[in-house]
Amino acid sequence: MSNRPFIAARIEVRFDRVAERFFRALGWQERVIPYTAYGDESFVRVLGRVVLTPKFSNTHLGKAAESFLYRRGWRNFFTAVCVHARYTIRVGDAEATGTTDRGGYIDHRVRGHGLEPGWQTAQVRTAYSPASTMPVQVIGSGVRFGIVSDIDDTILTTMLPRPMVAAWNSFVRIEATRQAVPGMAQFYREVLRHHPGAPVIYLSTGAWNTHGFLSRFIARHRYPVGPMLLTDWGPTNTGWFRSGPEHKRAALLQLVVDFPRVRWLLVGDDGQHDPEVYGEFASANPGNVAGIAIRQLTPAEQILAHGTIEPLPVEAEQPAGIPVIRAEDGRGLQRQAAGLLPRD
Repeated sequence: MSNRPFIAARIEVRFDRVAERFFRALGWQERVIPYTAYGDESFVRVLGRVVLTPKFSNTHLGKAAESFLYRRGWRNFFTAVCVHARYTIRVGDAEATGTTDRGGYIDHRVRGHGLEPGWQTAQVRTAYSPASTMPVQVIGSGVRFGIVSDIDDTILTTMLPRPMVAAWNSFVRIEATRQAVPGMAQFYREVLRHHPGAPVIYLSTGAWNTHGFLSRFIARHRYPVGPMLLTDWGPTNTGWFRSGPEHKRAALLQLVVDFPRVRWLLVGDDGQHDPEVYGEFASANPGNVAGIAIRQLTPAEQILAHGTIEPLPVEAEQPAGIPVIRAEDGRGLQRQAAGLLPRD
């Protein structure tokens, strides 16, 4: 059996390399897009992407124009990536080097950083770019509770995956018009009030290209700030498209490895695969799940999401003793969560 990547992945790499050479010839420069990093006292997982941008974008007028354009969703998906670019990371006392993957992404674990628990900063640069500063959430060794939250139709109404609606929401609409699910931000803040220092990890099948928009959305609607675990749209080494459920399964298992003592409140919606994925994860890792909270879509949203008004069930094999709550918005979930979830 051949070990070569899937043909679509090879085509994508060739296209990106040609585009990279073309834009470099035009004088475009490397820039690091920093994502939110996370870790504990022993490691930090640094996430980011190296892209090419025109010189114009570094001027005040260019930055203003770019900020305006990025408010239209389509602009987030037009990037010139740097394939296998060398980078240097500085986190606290530690420094590390590496190479971006074929999509220009950075996913690097740095150890021996010496940072204290809480919000810190790190820097990433390339040989041809200035350093970019990223926020780092260092989770203390005494933390025993956290929230894993889906994004689409859980905190942000999207009515995915109906193609035309999804395309309109993602590419055309101005981001300020996107709506938050009522009461969800207050629900998260109330849960965190009983768990100071607990992290919120936003886990979604959405593209990394939307990270900037999602960060602004979270801040605008007063959701707790936290790292995001998104995915890269497009072909993989084995097929044409990435599997959203597999992305979530792998990310949840990685969180167990990274934080084995943390029990997570898993928050999602019943429009796609969250009940199935969360139920399977709870069955396999009952000691790492504090509860499951499912936001129930309206009948109209259910039809748009998967063509039926019947919500998806949580796995029947879910272990006993793990509370599962359901409601149409955050206020309902908050009422049901009172007294069910562990408190520090």
